[in-house]
This record gives sequence, structure tokens and C-alpha cells, in this order.
Amino acid sequence: MKGVLKLGSISGIKIEVHWTFTLLLFWVAFLEIQRGSNLNRILLNEALIVVLFICVILHELGHALTAKKFNINTQKITLLPIGGVAMLEKMPEKPRQELLVALAGPAVNVVIAILIFLVVPIKSYFNFDAIVLEEVLYQTTFQNFLFYLFVANVMLVVFNLIPAFPMDGGRVLRALLSFKIGRVEATKIASSIGQGLAILFFILGLLFNPFLILIAFFILFGAYGENQMVKQNSLLEGHLVREATLTNITLISPIHTIKDVMDITLAGAEKDFVVMDKDEIVGIVTQKHVLKHANTPLLVVKDVMDKDFKTVDASMELVKVLELFAKEKKNFFPVMDDGMLAGVIDRTNIGEYILFKSVPLE
Repeated sequence: MKGVLKLGSISGIKIEVHWTFTLLLFWVAFLEIQRGSNLNRILLNEALIVVLFICVILHELGHALTAKKFNINTQKITLLPIGGVAMLEKMPEKPRQELLVALAGPAVNVVIAILIFLVVPIKSYFNFDAIVLEEVLYQTTFQNFLFYLFVANVMLVVFNLIPAFPMDGGRVLRALLSFKIGRVEATKIASSIGQGLAILFFILGLLFNPFLILIAFFILFGAYGENQMVKQNSLLEGHLVREATLTNITLISPIHTIKDVMDITLAGAEKDFVVMDKDEIVGIVTQKHVLKHANTPLLVVKDVMDKDFKTVDASMELVKVLELFAKEKKNFFPVMDDGMLAGVIDRTNIGEYILFKSVPLE
């Protein structure tokens, strides 16, 4: 993701903050200035946002470290204005494992809220009437800061446990349903509930708070995407790479020029190519490489090709290839069969394979 500030790493998991997070800080400051707040009040709210997002990082680490116990790695955690995103290589498919991973994040916020509850007299705040409470909370004290943080963590738990993808509650619901019914059907039910809630949030957003409209779209697309992904993985289960391998391919030599590759691309439908030298794969050239060097058409392939490539075996499961796409951040792999190049596989070909498999039998 472009425009990120790298904060470091914890247990091998990169922590990043997207530049749009600064917009949230500016927006909060702008609202406080409009209300006529003093500098102390503005700084209190800015500090609250920063500390709250540290809680969000801990929330995402809860997911990531629990997933790691099930041999599922997390590439990075990215902070956005709407929250944090942990880029797990995949979600565990066993119901018990998914349930534990999904609950681990909110559990972190529960622990934080309990710790604050033990040091701050939370109950005393509810003994005031509304007017006095507003005056008390407006004071810029450390105790009020912790009270706001307590409320924020409780809200994070409640919000994340909404039974809708991509929130944790949607995954909890699916995991619970999966104990009784299949993962595909469980996802379909959880996704339908999520889409229903998205419509409700959209209506409430039109009537009360426009921010709910953003949440509505977030839930709607998350629920739809999760359902489609699980359906696709279900269609690919039990099928191997050789069934979707593209075998009619053009091989490129290291001494071909960028212009040669451009001409081959324009003459056919291929966009990515395997580079061969004396019956050995020495690299791959993708459309991205060609576009990057289109202004130097006489440059030879060996100077621009990707030498850090992976191959997949024809006997590998297609679902594993999808996971490899996400892990390696590449969409094109040479396919080997008994040590020999059998063809290539990419997202486009897998997509076409899924399309044919999804056609109902008559």
C-alpha cells in the first residue's frame, strides 16, 4: 500500500500507518476549534486518538498472534482512519480456529477496558445527571482521558462483534454456524445478515449520521467479497494446478528486446512470459516490466526480468496457488511437472477455470 509510514515490527509483523490517518487528526482538531475548545482540550482529543489507535494495533496483534499459533502468518498491520487491518495470509478454515482468531481481537479490548476499570472509578461517572456529567467530562484531566479510553474500548468490542463481514462478529457467526453446517452455507448466511445490516446502516446514515453510510458500504462490500471468495475456494477444492494450466505459451529468450516482447504481446493475448535459456527457466517478464521500460525498447530481457521467481508443481492444489498469489504478491507462476516446464498459471486462467466450474450441470 502506497503512502504508509512504517512504525516497526512486532514478532515479525510489520506495523504501518496510512497517510490518511493524519486526516483524522486534522478533522478532530478542526471540530474542536469549531466548538471553541482551548489548546488543552484539542491536545487531549488528539492524544486520545493516538492512544486509541495503539489499542487498535493491540487488537490486530491479538488476531495475528493467535493465527500464528495455527501456522498462519501475518504480513503486516496497517492503520487506517476507520481502524486497523491485519493482512493474514489466510483465515483458518476450521471452525474452532477461526472462532479463536476472531475473538482474540475483541478480547484484547476487553482486557484493556477491565484494566482501566480497576484504576478509574467508572461507576462514579454514572452517578451524575446529564448536565453535571457533561461539565465533569469537559475537564482536561488524566482521569477523564482514561474514562474516554474505557468507553472507546467498550465501543470497539461492541462494533467489532456486529455479526457482519468483515467485522470480527461476522467471522464469529460463521465459525459458530460452521460447527453445524458447511463453511460455504455458513458464509452465505453470515454474508446475507451482513448485507441486511449494511442496508440498515445506510438508512440510519441518511437520517442521522453520514459516517454510518461509509460503514454501510464497508460492510456491504466486505460481506459480498467474503461470500464470493469462499464460493470460489469451494469450487476449487480437490482440483489441481494441471487442470487450469495454460500450456499454449510463448517462451522468451534473455536476448529478446523489450520491443520483441511488446510485439508478441500485441500479436496475442499473453501479457506475462517465462524466460528460458538452454531449457532452463532463468526468469519471468510481466506486463509491468514491459510498461516500465517501454521507452527503452532496445533494452534486452535479461536486464529487466524478474530473477526472484517461484514455480509451482502441477500436482499442487489450486486453492494453495491462490494463497501463494497473496503471500508472494505475484499473479504469475511457471508450472513444473516432473522437473519440466509444463506451462504457466495466473489469476486470469484460474478465474476462467472457476467460471466454467460454476456453470450448473443440466
